[in-house]
Amino acid sequence: MGVEIERKFLIREGYENKWLGDVTGTPYVQGYLSRERGRTVRVRIAGQKAFITIKGEVRGISRAEFEYAIPVEDARAMLPLCDGPLIEKTRHLIPHEGNVWEVDVFHGENQGLTVAEIELADEGQDVSLPEWAGREVTGDIRYYNSTLSRHPFSEWKADEKNGL
Repeated sequence: MGVEIERKFLIREGYENKWLGDVTGTPYVQGYLSRERGRTVRVRIAGQKAFITIKGEVRGISRAEFEYAIPVEDARAMLPLCDGPLIEKTRHLIPHEGNVWEVDVFHGENQGLTVAEIELADEGQDVSLPEWAGREVTGDIRYYNSTLSRHPFSEWKADEKNGL
């Protein structure tokens, strides 16, 4: 069984682009065929590749995850079947002290939001945070992509954005 273990962080104020360095990103577009409580089914195009992903309920910072490559043409045909606005973002892979951080710069309905994620081997793994990693938002469902497709960042009230 596949398991996803990750932590999420916002970018610290004043470091908006300092994390980038000379890394180029990959454009992503994704949508949700299902966002039921306890499970999601996502279709994603990442650059020239496409995937369908099934995720289970989050328990702590872990959840079941099954991801399969699919033809890009199939993914393009499935995206209009998705519910809510599509998630558009550019993902940057940033190495830091033996780990690779995924920094997502959102576009479209979620413009203005940047989230950094680190995938872990186990829940107890120690991680050295880069200086640009700000407030941890692991477990805050507002920052799940499936939630952002239902309640985009552009619709958040000022008090919801407080602390960004």
